[in-house]
Amino acid sequence: MTSSASIHSLLDRVMARGWATREEAYALIRVSRGDLAAVMAAASRMRDEAKGRVVTFSRNVFIPLTNMCRNRCAYCTFVKAPSDPRAHTLTPEEVLRIAEEGARHGCREALFSLGDKPELLHRRAREDLRRLGYDSTFAYLKDMCALVWEETGLWPHANPGVLSYEQMAQLREVTASMGLMLESVSERLLQPGQAHYGCPDKVPAVRLRMIEDAGKLRIPFTTGILIGIGETPEERVDSLLAIRDVHRRYGHIQEVIVQNFRAKPDIPFRDRPEPDLFEMLRTLAVARLILGGEMNIQAPPNLSPDAYGVYLLAGINDWGGISPVTRDHINPEAPWPKEEELRRVTHAAGFTLVERLPVYPEYMTSQTSNE
Repeated sequence: MTSSASIHSLLDRVMARGWATREEAYALIRVSRGDLAAVMAAASRMRDEAKGRVVTFSRNVFIPLTNMCRNRCAYCTFVKAPSDPRAHTLTPEEVLRIAEEGARHGCREALFSLGDKPELLHRRAREDLRRLGYDSTFAYLKDMCALVWEETGLWPHANPGVLSYEQMAQLREVTASMGLMLESVSERLLQPGQAHYGCPDKVPAVRLRMIEDAGKLRIPFTTGILIGIGETPEERVDSLLAIRDVHRRYGHIQEVIVQNFRAKPDIPFRDRPEPDLFEMLRTLAVARLILGGEMNIQAPPNLSPDAYGVYLLAGINDWGGISPVTRDHINPEAPWPKEEELRRVTHAAGFTLVERLPVYPEYMTSQTSNE
């Protein structure tokens, strides 16, 4: 057990350097409840020195292009089996209808989320695509991003699943930004009974390769970790360090999300305990101390509706996308906070809430032809 005096000395070293080493982060991710306030204070100070007291959000519309997938993550409620009557691939008319509704409500971002390469596993997905005139989900996504931009002016942000370098280069032409959650670098989670068993697109090296390719292509990119899915605290640190290492090489990761697992009745992990507020605060603070003051760090407010304001004391500076039109299809049980509430909570903590685009201002120079 690290003493309080040692923690304060450690934090002094981190603050002087501007980032935590692996060994320091391993100590901080195990900090006791009694020392958490000091860690949060350091993380907040690091954020304030780099970014001031401004917290951002994006007003978006959520477009779930297809909810079929070739992976079956143990925590996912978004994906539906082809035999499920709720399984669906949106038509172009449905995509455009959602986007136009978002535009009418002042949204500026079209968030495309979808299952990973469902046509490689499911005949139903192949049939859906064939009826629409496509042979791959990627080709359909590319055209739908272009359609939304051309018809509504909303900026497409795509969470396309794992893509090749060549596919990302093509998608870059019709999107403002892209994202892929790293989730975890733990290979253990691929084993039977674990979160990513039977999920070929959740192999950490595969996901890190795509994040690195995004850097080579200078794509403004979102990634992050998912906590509470069976990883150890040290594996959370390893995941954040892997993100930091790629960003140091390419400078393209515009935001990092720390997302907490939420149990749902229709998933294999329905009985798994959720991370508590202490775990979330400790992880957020350590993320800031690992990633440094300049990184944009996000935590979803709808996944901790009664406590998210406290996240501001752990060093975050972004709330992510908030939709006045569509629900969070990844966590449908968790409604977005109203913008008025988000502003009230943010201001109560002493911060100013500012709307942003899917591309942060400092990344506009690497923005696509949609600019």
